[in-house]
Amino acid sequence: MVTKQWGEGVIVTGAAGGIGAAVATALAGGTPLIELWDTDPRVHEAAGRLGRQYEGIAARGTEIDLTDPAAVSAAFDRVVAEHGAPRIVVHTAGAMIGGSALDTGAGDWQRCLAVNTNAAVYVAQRAAREMVAAQRGSIVVVSSNSATTPRVGLAAYGAAKAATTAFTRSLALQVAPHGVRVNLVSPGSTDTPLLRAMYADSGEHGLGDAARTSLLDGDPENYRLGIPLRRIAEPADIAAAVHFLVSDAARHITMHDLRVDGGATLDM
Repeated sequence: MVTKQWGEGVIVTGAAGGIGAAVATALAGGTPLIELWDTDPRVHEAAGRLGRQYEGIAARGTEIDLTDPAAVSAAFDRVVAEHGAPRIVVHTAGAMIGGSALDTGAGDWQRCLAVNTNAAVYVAQRAAREMVAAQRGSIVVVSSNSATTPRVGLAAYGAAKAATTAFTRSLALQVAPHGVRVNLVSPGSTDTPLLRAMYADSGEHGLGDAARTSLLDGDPENYRLGIPLRRIAEPADIAAAVHFLVSDAARHITMHDLRVDGGATLDM
């Protein structure tokens, strides 16, 4: 028996793996209906696992290009027509696109903005409109601590996440009078495929020793601090923060940016 803790309708983007999959798992036990959206076809497998894990819920995976506003609109149209306005929407989809600030090409810049900013705007904006009409709901956008701290080699990524953070907070301000809460979670280094792809000694089973040491100790030559808590975050750590922000325990919290990075950016 599923307790309808969240009411009808949860949508999680970027849910095929990593942080998104962890968020979907954390929220699935409290809803009769959860939608998993991702460009990765493994989103269907992720939905199937949740359906088997939580008896009585409807878990559906949808392949969708979140950088396409028409595709996002059509996906919301279907959900709203079938189930009404979603109660919770969590946007985790993104891509780590690195490169020198001196040499980032127009193609990488546009792709970084499309995946990390435009998609977040399309999803959060449409979710907020449905929730305003319903006079209730909660949105969490997963950004990054790179949005507030400059990083060598991540100029485009940091800029895109900063834009996402600014838009999300402004959206939160506008919809607050309608009983809709909008918050951010900003992770630091988290052991996901996106992070592992940046380090040669890492793979599908986790970060390598050299990568882990580099992240924990920092890199003075590139002005990057280490992690005071001396551990790399796991996707479940980020999911726990999301779980809190969408729950009634956070009912008086909106416009908040919850940093989950072990102190790596000194909470600045």
